[in-house]
Amino acid sequence: MSSFPKRLIGAALMLAAVVAQAQSSSFPGIGRPATPKEVAMWDIDVRPDFKGLPPGAGSVAKGQDVWEAKCASCHGVFGESNEVFSPLIGGTTARDIKTGRVANLSREDYPGRTTMMKVSTVSTLWDYINRAMPWNAPKSLTTEEVYAVTAFMLNLANVVPDNFVLSDKNMAEVQQRMPNRNGMSTRHAMWPGQEFGGLPKPDARNVLCMKDCAAEPKLASLLPDYARNAHGNLQEQNRPVGPQRGADTTRPEGRGAAVAQAAKPTQPSPAAPAAGGGNRAVLALLAKHSCTACHGMDKKIVGPGFAEMAKKHAGKSDYLLGKILQGGVGVWGPIPMPAQNLPQADAKLLAEWISLGAAR
Repeated sequence: MSSFPKRLIGAALMLAAVVAQAQSSSFPGIGRPATPKEVAMWDIDVRPDFKGLPPGAGSVAKGQDVWEAKCASCHGVFGESNEVFSPLIGGTTARDIKTGRVANLSREDYPGRTTMMKVSTVSTLWDYINRAMPWNAPKSLTTEEVYAVTAFMLNLANVVPDNFVLSDKNMAEVQQRMPNRNGMSTRHAMWPGQEFGGLPKPDARNVLCMKDCAAEPKLASLLPDYARNAHGNLQEQNRPVGPQRGADTTRPEGRGAAVAQAAKPTQPSPAAPAAGGGNRAVLALLAKHSCTACHGMDKKIVGPGFAEMAKKHAGKSDYLLGKILQGGVGVWGPIPMPAQNLPQADAKLLAEWISLGAAR
């Protein structure tokens, strides 16, 4: 074969490779296509028509066990929640289950709105629990546990009986008993296409700016010094979860706060217990047993911060060990701490670490 045909074949192969690469990616040279396994890991959503729902089942009884172990500390034993999270259960009646419309949603004098009052599809409950719960370890529940927890919530709302087993086979039947199944509206003009014809246009009519765009406005607020602490420390009055923290109004704003903090006398922290590798081992245990989901190092989240506990119960390792293993309520407020299922040695090390100052 002469050199010309060889060069011609080589050029054709190179051209085919370039075309194939261009067709396989919308952005040549950037990233790579996701593998089927990677797509499967993310493709877990469950639609209202139950497409995407994995096969499986879970009983109300199993759901109660999972709930008390992994859900009740944040959402309450009966879904009534606590001072941090909104209630999940309540406000629905037997008549709502028949009509599919929650009557209390139309009452201006009703004190609140629970999740079960508002949610229209049981698939929404299943999907959200599967993707996001528990909040300190999302996606950690098994398929059976998700079915079971969903069944337990439905049982608390009297949608299903005590001996019910929820599964992918009967979820469509349960949907016909959802208290607010007929309360969802699609007349908001936010759907793509014309499947809900005759709707008004959305109120958002943004125009994409490509040149000579107006400068983005900068919004700011200022709290006068004389009013800074007029209503107490705003930081302490904000919810301990979510993005809003609030300013510490007991200190001057800006540089003054740093100066005040620097001027505050510091006390040397006692050494953490040497057993088990010292502080590094303790911090690993805190992560392993999800302690930091409810307890901050220095501040309260759902329960008190470790520094607060160390200050109040200095030297009381036996007392702290009992609280870890047995749980309790009333010492730091109305939110109960369930008994923790962890090895005795781990609990003892954590108790000693807290009693000696909770140093990092």
